[in-house]
Amino acid sequence: MTPASNEHKDKLKGLYAITDEQLIAEDNFARSIEQALQGGARIIQYRDKSADQSKRFQQATCLQALCKQYHAICIINDDIALAKAVNADGVHLGKEDVSISQAREILGANSIIGISCYNKLTIALTAENNNASYVAFGAIFSSPTKPDAVNAGTKLIARAKAQLSIPVCAIGGISDKNIQQVIHQGADMAAVISSLFASENIKHMAGILQQNFH
Repeated sequence: MTPASNEHKDKLKGLYAITDEQLIAEDNFARSIEQALQGGARIIQYRDKSADQSKRFQQATCLQALCKQYHAICIINDDIALAKAVNADGVHLGKEDVSISQAREILGANSIIGISCYNKLTIALTAENNNASYVAFGAIFSSPTKPDAVNAGTKLIARAKAQLSIPVCAIGGISDKNIQQVIHQGADMAAVISSLFASENIKHMAGILQQNFH
């Protein structure tokens, strides 16, 4: 492992919030993000699949500024150019996206590069060898955001932790009712979308989710 991926290891822990354009109204974006951060979210990923480039740039800029203010990590989903444009801490890549080395070339050696591994430990082992900063497995539980996602189950987290030295994130259907199950299996981070941003009190829910890591 290189010093670059080691540097962020201690920060890649806790509640990992992921934005969703369906759940967060555009005019309420900054407030929703700030509530999540005030509640204790340690990492926030900007995920927006729309083609509205100016909105995406504006929201990602806002997210980066708020993360900086609250000493949290700002990650951009899939879009390396956007991550560079707003000076985000890093990107999260799926299997269809560019390679880790290409991302590092564009974003710099110290950027955080996360990789989606679905339910495949082999993808995670390759990602670690290629200097990924962390890996994510899911869907751990059935997810309202991605109902068709492959099921990974909680046991995979424990198997991954036994074989990897980089941080492991669990994603998919995680809520305050089941987050303990993934933490019990060793997950360093729990990525939450619906149960956080669809809740009536985002700050309160973020606090409940984050306190499970203490």
